[in-house]
Amino acid sequence: MKDLKKFNIQFVGLKEGSHLFEYQIDNTFFEAFNFDEYLDSNLNVQINFVKKPTLLELSFTVNGTINVPCDITNEPFDLIIDGKLPLLIKFGEEYNDDNEELIIVAHGSYEINVAQYIYEMIVLAVPTKRVHPKVIDGTLESEALKRLKQLEIKESKTVEKTDPRWDKLKDLLTEKNK
Repeated sequence: MKDLKKFNIQFVGLKEGSHLFEYQIDNTFFEAFNFDEYLDSNLNVQINFVKKPTLLELSFTVNGTINVPCDITNEPFDLIIDGKLPLLIKFGEEYNDDNEELIIVAHGSYEINVAQYIYEMIVLAVPTKRVHPKVIDGTLESEALKRLKQLEIKESKTVEKTDPRWDKLKDLLTEKNK
């Protein structure tokens, strides 16, 4: 993963207390992960890094927009992203990331790369179904919507005639229940 060294946080030289790290994320960040689902992205990530004697607390927040195609019309639109991710880092014998909210790093570690956590937070903040806001309010004009409207199943307003023999059987059931 090239170009991700700027996401290394060296915590050995930091004083105990709270520190703020900010990153501007665009599509080059996602290219490092071979992820090309977003047409464009403009995201601001802030990490509130709290160093304590025995652990590190990281609170990730992301807000901004990504440009994605609508799942209904395939029209691109800017989707507003807002997400959070809490993370605790403790020190132990060896690296362990089995728990998604608690990471254990080896005692001799002096830095941590937060790029993977930023990536996961952003991808998980995007809804699974992405619908253009103009589709929701009904103001979007597109060929795909016109075609979907044409293919829509219309409700039949004709009254179905039933076989009189079935009506007699239904009468038997209703008499039995009385």
